Amino acid sequence: MLRMIKYRFKKLTEDKGSWWIQKSRDYRLQCFRLYSGIFATITCHLKGIKKGNACEFYGLPYFQRYPHSIISIGDGCQFRSDQSSNLIGVNHKTIISTHRPDAKIEIGNNCGFSGTSIGAAREIIIGNNVLCGANVVITDFDWHENISKTGPEPVIIHDNVWLGLNCVVLKGVEIGENSIIGANSLVVKSIPANVIAGGNPCRVLREKE
Repeated sequence: MLRMIKYRFKKLTEDKGSWWIQKSRDYRLQCFRLYSGIFATITCHLKGIKKGNACEFYGLPYFQRYPHSIISIGDGCQFRSDQSSNLIGVNHKTIISTHRPDAKIEIGNNCGFSGTSIGAAREIIIGNNVLCGANVVITDFDWHENISKTGPEPVIIHDNVWLGLNCVVLKGVEIGENSIIGANSLVVKSIPANVIAGGNPCRVLREKE
């Protein structure tokens, strides 16, 4: 009986400590979000980036808009650039960049990015409710134009798509609405709507139920 009481007291003490640690982390992230949001809003304004309402930032992303290009972000989007804000592991800041005067990046409402890199030389369109796992890369060109035989090609990601951890989406790809792309996938060809896909190269595994 005494052993049981000691065991329960020990568990209660451990849980209480864990509870306070969790509360401390939550409070720190709230303060971090407020601080980051202020500076991200100023950055967007100075760089001519259109940002919607109620966006949240955990850590400062890196935004680079080429002159006369367009970067547009919808309402309610979330950007995680701090390593501790996503405990699966964020390797670097979220980076969104355009690389030519006529390039365009359009992001819909309620999207989420954790250490995501999005680079456009022509056009990247991301719909509503698109979620990107940590360290996803989305690009519409090859980055080394001196060795590339083809130019940039548009990328379109439709509504409600989920891109898993470490996915890479390359130029010319269109991903249909409601589809899920598995972690570590290399997407080099278009994926239809309402499927689960994965692999290197990414292919359809089955239809969603």
